[in-house]
Amino acid sequence: MKRSLIALATVALLTVSTLRAQEPKFPEPEKQHEWLKQFVGEWESEAEAKGGPDQPAMKCKGTVKSRMLGAFWVISESKAEMMGTTVEAIQTIGYDSTKKKYVGSWVDSMLNYMWKYEGTVDETGKILTLEAEGPNFLAEGKTAKFRDAYEFKSKDHIVATSFMLGDDGKWVTFMTGNMRRKK
Repeated sequence: MKRSLIALATVALLTVSTLRAQEPKFPEPEKQHEWLKQFVGEWESEAEAKGGPDQPAMKCKGTVKSRMLGAFWVISESKAEMMGTTVEAIQTIGYDSTKKKYVGSWVDSMLNYMWKYEGTVDETGKILTLEAEGPNFLAEGKTAKFRDAYEFKSKDHIVATSFMLGDDGKWVTFMTGNMRRKK
């Protein structure tokens, strides 16, 4: 009996020692994560948005501050004035190596909805296109598909364009903006 207890204790100690010796393996950043660093900085933004076919365009100006969270995520905090209202937003963008897609989220001070993105960078390496599904602004209670494209015109200039998929299956542009690097 005593030998069985000693043998059992020895096996338990060896198992615990082996488990402790194995360090968790964390992923390494990939070139897609490196690509995200282009967003890092402080930006001035101006945009023009159209709420619907019969509505006048709304203009807004603001700022965007983007930073890396570790080597995997870019976090962007935006603040803009639109129609006399201050709108604040937080966007995350990363790259999911398993899905082989860029992923992210968007929350803002105007909606109680969290947008969840998936997308890709085009073959030129200059345009990141993210797609999401969310509230349809033209049909209350319904959802629609949305697409945001970020085109790097230069290291200091990004053109951001937002689209919504229409009932006819065509993408309709509802917002176009420019971000210019301050720092």
